[in-house]
Amino acid sequence: MSQENRGALAGIRVVELGQLIAGPFCGQLLGDMGAEVIKVEPPAVDGKGGGDPMRAWGHGEHKLWWEVVARNKKSVSANLRIVEGQEIVRKLIAHADILIENFKPGTIEKWGLGPDALHVINPRLIIVRVSGYGQTGPYSSRAGFGGIGEAMGGWRAIVGDPDRPPSRMGVSIGDSLAATYGCMGALAALHARERTGKGQVVDSALYEAVLQVMESLVPEYMVGGHVRQRTGSILEGVAPSNVYQCSDGEYLIGANQDAVFARLCAAMGQPELACDPRYATHLARGQRQKELDDLIEAWTRTLTVAEVEALMIEYSVPAGKIYGAADMLEDEHFKAREALVEVDSPRWGKFAMQNSFPKLSDTPSAIRSLAPQSIGEHNAEIYGQLLGLDAETIDNLKAAGAI
Repeated sequence: MSQENRGALAGIRVVELGQLIAGPFCGQLLGDMGAEVIKVEPPAVDGKGGGDPMRAWGHGEHKLWWEVVARNKKSVSANLRIVEGQEIVRKLIAHADILIENFKPGTIEKWGLGPDALHVINPRLIIVRVSGYGQTGPYSSRAGFGGIGEAMGGWRAIVGDPDRPPSRMGVSIGDSLAATYGCMGALAALHARERTGKGQVVDSALYEAVLQVMESLVPEYMVGGHVRQRTGSILEGVAPSNVYQCSDGEYLIGANQDAVFARLCAAMGQPELACDPRYATHLARGQRQKELDDLIEAWTRTLTVAEVEALMIEYSVPAGKIYGAADMLEDEHFKAREALVEVDSPRWGKFAMQNSFPKLSDTPSAIRSLAPQSIGEHNAEIYGQLLGLDAETIDNLKAAGAI
C-alpha cells in the first residue's frame, strides 16, 4: 500500500452517509483516486448492532466484502436519528467537498440534512444521491434495490437462456453502475465548481444507470418493433462469439468481424470458410449462427484449451479462458499490471483484492489504507482534530448515544 502517492483527488474530502453497496462503492471509487473519505456509521445501541451491514456481507465462511468496499476510508460513528448526532454530522459536512448518501429520498431531509439546508452552511458542497428511482417522479418514494433497478432498466429481461426465467449476474451490477455514474457526476460537478464556485446535487438512479448501458434496445423497438430476447451465451446475430467446448474445458472466442473471422478460419485450417457466402459477411454469419458455432466447436473439441489458445494468439484472434479467482491469482498479465494487490489485515492476514482502476500515469490511484476495523475507529482524529471537539465533549456525545 502506497503512502507516497496521494492520488488525483488529494485534498478533496468526502463524507459518506450511505450503507450497503451503491453509496459505499461510490465512496470506494473516490477514495481510490485519493480523496479523504470519512464514512459515517451508526453506533451500536446497548452493545448491539451498529456499523454498515457490509461489515458482515460476503460469500463463504469469511466475510471480506467490507475489506474491499471500505478501503481508503476513515470511520466515525454518529446516530443520525437523534438531534445530537445530526448536529455533529452537519458540522462535519461543513468541512466537506462531497457528500454521498443512498437513503430513500426524503430521509436526509427529515434529519435536517437535505440539500437546501446543507448548501446554506456549505455552498460549495456536491451532494451525490443514489436511489432506486431518483429524487423526483411518481416512483421516487418507493424502496429500491439494485436488482429492481436491473429489472426496470432492461437488464434482467435479456440475461439468461431463452427457455429459462431471467437470470442475474453473480455481482451487484445495478448498484455498481449507479455508484459509478454517481462518482462520474461528482467529478463533473467538481470541474463545474471551478467555474461557478457552487456545489450541486448529483441524482443517480439505479434504473437509469442500468438503462444507460442498454445500447440501442429502445430505438430498435421504436423504429423496427424489435424486442431483444434472452440468448444465453451469445448475442443474437453476432457470430462467431461464444464459449466453445475443448477436449479439457471451455474457451471463449470472439471472431465476429470479417477480417478476424478470416484469421480464425486460417487457424482452424479451413481458410475457405472465410470466402464461403454462407459465412463471408456479418449478416450471413448471424443468420447461420448455430450452424457456425457447431462447426467451430467440432474443431475445438479435438484440441485442448492450451492448444486452442496458442493458435488464437498466433493468428491474433480475440479469445480467452473463463477465469475464476484462482486463475486470476496465477495469471502473468494480472501480475505484471498489478491488477490484484496484496494487503495485510490484522484480522484476516495477507490476501489479495482488485487494485484501483483506471490507471493514471501521473497521479495513479492506490490502496493507501485498510478498511476500518472498528466502528468509529477515527472518532478522535475526525471529531477531535478536524472539528476541534475536546475529550469531554466527545465523551458526552458518546454517553448521549450520539456517536
